[in-house]
Amino acid sequence: MTTVTTEAALYRLMTWLSPSYPVGAFSYSHGLEYAIEAGLVTDSATLRQFIETALLAGAGRSDAALFAAAHDAMTNKDDSRLDAVAALATAWRGSRELAMESENQGAAFLSVTCTAWVLPALEAFRARHKASPLPIAVAVASAAHCVPRGAALMAYLHAFAANLVSAGVRLVPLGQSDGQRVIAQLAPVVSTALQTALTTPLEETGTAAPLLDWCSMRHETQYTRLFRS
Repeated sequence: MTTVTTEAALYRLMTWLSPSYPVGAFSYSHGLEYAIEAGLVTDSATLRQFIETALLAGAGRSDAALFAAAHDAMTNKDDSRLDAVAALATAWRGSRELAMESENQGAAFLSVTCTAWVLPALEAFRARHKASPLPIAVAVASAAHCVPRGAALMAYLHAFAANLVSAGVRLVPLGQSDGQRVIAQLAPVVSTALQTALTTPLEETGTAAPLLDWCSMRHETQYTRLFRS
């Protein structure tokens, strides 16, 4: 795959998917907090396995497929297809907390992006979908601002993985060097997730990460919590 990314597109990606972008990503652990309490994640190796599963068989897999489909629909100005993908993304969640995690971040992303990066097409989408899940929100913004699909999706998946690594570093806890090693080890996993999303039709995409969904559901009833999911 060859992707040409302009400096303007790269600037947008670096801004939108930076940890400093005000979407509240730092407050969500995707069920990782309970996995650590239950003893399922105890070190950098098990943290990597948790995130790899999320990327290849869980929400990362479905997010990537939805992202690719939404980017295509927005690029082709196919509003009916885009609305259908957005509706599917809203329904395609394994637990209440995972839905909240994605929709709250998506709403925050659209709010700040429409304010700082004014574009009528993006504002029109936001008027129809104020609580759009995060992968849809980022995909639509990327397409509206002519950010190439492959580069945008790679950046999204990296941000997804990096946020979970950050949560793991704080929760296990791990050292910062351990966290960076995990991010480095996840590079081929992110690449695989990207290629799968770009070559598998949305209608053939599914997830199979019941243990991760279970951790998310158990997190809802955890007595002491630092994270919202």
